[in-house]
Amino acid sequence: MTKPRLILGSGSPRRRDLLAQLGVTADDIRPPDIDEDPKPRELPRPYCVRLAREKAQAILSDPDDIVLSADTTVALGRRILGKPADEKEAAGFLTALSGRRHRVITAVAVRRGDQIWERDVVTQVKMKMLSNEELNAYLASGDWRGKAGGYGIQGMAGAFIPWISGSFTSVVGLPLAETANLLNTAGYPLYKDAS
Repeated sequence: MTKPRLILGSGSPRRRDLLAQLGVTADDIRPPDIDEDPKPRELPRPYCVRLAREKAQAILSDPDDIVLSADTTVALGRRILGKPADEKEAAGFLTALSGRRHRVITAVAVRRGDQIWERDVVTQVKMKMLSNEELNAYLASGDWRGKAGGYGIQGMAGAFIPWISGSFTSVVGLPLAETANLLNTAGYPLYKDAS
């Protein structure tokens, strides 16, 4: 049996790195082009699940290809903190998160043909109170760019996170245990050599 082609529906280098931890290299990388704006009054978790599914469905693929897509959203109460458009918005997000607990939701969708398998993982995260010095240094680093909530736990902002409850890899952008299960379910052999 030949291993099916795996298409990663994401341009995120963090997701590529996380897949590599499973010993998986995508055969192709095709970031989807979809509208990521929340619908009116849409809550963070359903929003995240919808985006992961829509990303998986937007990728052109052959019937036997496996498409893996994901979305990570930072939720402060009912508020969705996506990727900041600019430094000012990043500063606003980080100031809102400073000293508070929030949720990081990552939804994963795996599609093969017309069939789709999904999981979402919610992790509780606490950010310490940020000093002006810390906030300004982080903004100046540019590490906030392209990251939900305006920070990446795997970078220098890791020093701002004293506590999490849940999946660290989910906060980075791809919950590995759940992703491995979805890939196995879809028929992608993770732990055996398929030649």
